[in-house]
Amino acid sequence: MSATAASVTRHDWSLAEVKALFEQPFNDLIFQAQAVHRQHFDANRVQVSTLLSIKTGACPEDCKYCPQSGHYNTGLDKEKLMEVQKVLEAAAEAKAIGSTRFCMGAAWKHPSAKDMPYVLKMVEGVKALGLETCMTLGKLDQEQTKALAAAGLDYYNHNLDTSPEFYGNIITTRTYADRLETLSYVRDAGMKICSGGILGMGESLNDRAGLLIQLANLPEHPESVPINMLVKVKGTPLAEEQDVDPFDFIRMLAVARIMMPKSHVRLSAGREQMNEQMQALAFLAGANSIFYGEKLLTTGNPQADKDMLLFQRLGIKPEAREEHDDEVHQAAIEQALVEQRDSKLFVNAAL
Repeated sequence: MSATAASVTRHDWSLAEVKALFEQPFNDLIFQAQAVHRQHFDANRVQVSTLLSIKTGACPEDCKYCPQSGHYNTGLDKEKLMEVQKVLEAAAEAKAIGSTRFCMGAAWKHPSAKDMPYVLKMVEGVKALGLETCMTLGKLDQEQTKALAAAGLDYYNHNLDTSPEFYGNIITTRTYADRLETLSYVRDAGMKICSGGILGMGESLNDRAGLLIQLANLPEHPESVPINMLVKVKGTPLAEEQDVDPFDFIRMLAVARIMMPKSHVRLSAGREQMNEQMQALAFLAGANSIFYGEKLLTTGNPQADKDMLLFQRLGIKPEAREEHDDEVHQAAIEQALVEQRDSKLFVNAAL
């Protein structure tokens, strides 16, 4: 298959086609992915996001990879929903170090009616800072998606994790159909989708291909596709899984790039375990988004200054986004802080 043909946006991928991509000689696959990538993106720009856990631990879901699940004893300190002010302070810090998108994650099966007003204030405040906004809060209903969209949420993250066939081996408390339904609600509300999966959970090549097929065959491709390498945490059922072969991980990024040519493919969890050479190869394969900062929810992530040094060595620059005049931004920031100071929402949202 030529790079030109592969760059056409499709929604009808078959398992045989996708497996054929995976099984190409490595150099051919990387060349094809890079050619597709250059048709739609600046190959030397990478989108930079920061992720903050706004509510940590005690999640009722039983995802076998997750240290935040209440089903497993991982030694994780449980925390209540953060105060709105502290979230906005963290967002301002993220912007100061170069992030253009601020992602907020809560360990919930779904957000409660009690917590939604605080969540919406977080979105409004972060948006006022001039950052793109992203949240991951679990399953949503239609009313919640509409409320988040009205508050200014740009992206909603809801990963499919793996193929439909392998999914039941990893999670039993939420169905695959539930996840697809939430993605449908998000799209209908006018928000952008961030959805991907995890490698290293014991899945087969068919499962990796199946995950990408689910994503690429959606009516619209996710704007952001995070590809995670399992971070093995003691106390979770997957703590002793075998490491993912680095070349297999790069192949996954390359195939994702070919199948979803206009999506940002995010080099996500597990980057702490990757050396600089593997990260450079990931960018060559078409990855063009990273999480930036010291923590990725509850697991380690390369520090921002380390990332910038690598970017400098590779000649990569953070992807810019359109921003308003600085004076307009400053006024928006000041107004958001005044509103928070005068609001009862400024106190601990969990009380």
